Amino acid sequence: MGCSGCNTNTDLDRPAMLGTYDWLNDIPDTTNESNIVEIRFKGTRKEFFRNEEGIQLKRDELVVVSCSPGHDIGAVSLTGKLAELQFKRKVKKPERYEWHKIYRKATPADVIKWEEAKARENKVMIRARQIANDLNLEMKIGDVEFRGDNNKAIFFYIADDRVDFRELIKQYAREFSIKIEMKQIGVRQEAGRIGGIGSCGRALCCSTWRTDFTSVTSDAAIKQGLSPNAEKMAGRCGKLKCCLTYELDHYLEALEDFPHELLAIETDRGLARHFKTDILQKKVWYSYSQSDGGRVFILDLEDVKKFLNMNKRGQKPSFEGYNEPEAKKENMMNVGELDQKFFTKPSVVKKNNKHHRRPQGNRNPGKPEPKE
Repeated sequence: MGCSGCNTNTDLDRPAMLGTYDWLNDIPDTTNESNIVEIRFKGTRKEFFRNEEGIQLKRDELVVVSCSPGHDIGAVSLTGKLAELQFKRKVKKPERYEWHKIYRKATPADVIKWEEAKARENKVMIRARQIANDLNLEMKIGDVEFRGDNNKAIFFYIADDRVDFRELIKQYAREFSIKIEMKQIGVRQEAGRIGGIGSCGRALCCSTWRTDFTSVTSDAAIKQGLSPNAEKMAGRCGKLKCCLTYELDHYLEALEDFPHELLAIETDRGLARHFKTDILQKKVWYSYSQSDGGRVFILDLEDVKKFLNMNKRGQKPSFEGYNEPEAKKENMMNVGELDQKFFTKPSVVKKNNKHHRRPQGNRNPGKPEPKE
């Protein structure tokens, strides 16, 4: 049993929201201000409907909605003013949006029929892949979603080129005895429908809350000073991670204070070259070559600008007083040294304790010494 202050979840179909707070519960009811309702279906698919009958709805309630043709069942995700604001944010051309209405709250009979339809999806998907392979089509059936009335299914597929699947639809209709709709998706949408755990240890953004998939380029990683290694920057879909764009605006704003190019600085002790930058803290690392001692210096951005201007005037500044503190040097050890220090098993030194020595004579006193 859970106490009144705990956020317990008894629904086995949904993961427990441990350590989170649902701020939507603090927002007052605004269903009387707008009849727009956002409905959540399988995966990340969400659509907007009109609540023309004025049905009192709450979040996560199952409702029966109209679709073309037949009807479908989904869960309420947003109502009232929040749904209206979400509609304005997501729908670019609201005047062309095809509106459907909410019929009623789902009855036990509706839920049973809906669950029977969902139980068919996995078997139908496997058989659909076999039929596509028999026809030698260059495509992959990623997922199948049945409508709540069990009379129509959407087949989500991935293909690099255009596919002529007219014969495929005919075979699907004969095989499954349902109405067929083919919908092409990308690898990001497929990852969102399948789900999984990212390298951060959390559920994938595309399978939990993200619905728009913008293009992510390698320039987003370079601007943030991240490693351009494609394997580390790629997500479960094989493309660059969507989270590379979350903090990009902050980095671009901070980069406006940096020079167009961080040049080497000519000092009184030789040439110091740039090799590392902390963009948000506006710190720049410079180092001498090994012939000059290989010392490392951490400079503020304003000092770097000052030294570069001094070089333009033919002056050679001094880095004395800017060298890295000893504490930082100890913390920034070489990776090889860290591996040797923390991951190498120390050799065990056996103590030569005379009290634990075995007698050099007969080791088994119960038996006589063997004669030579």
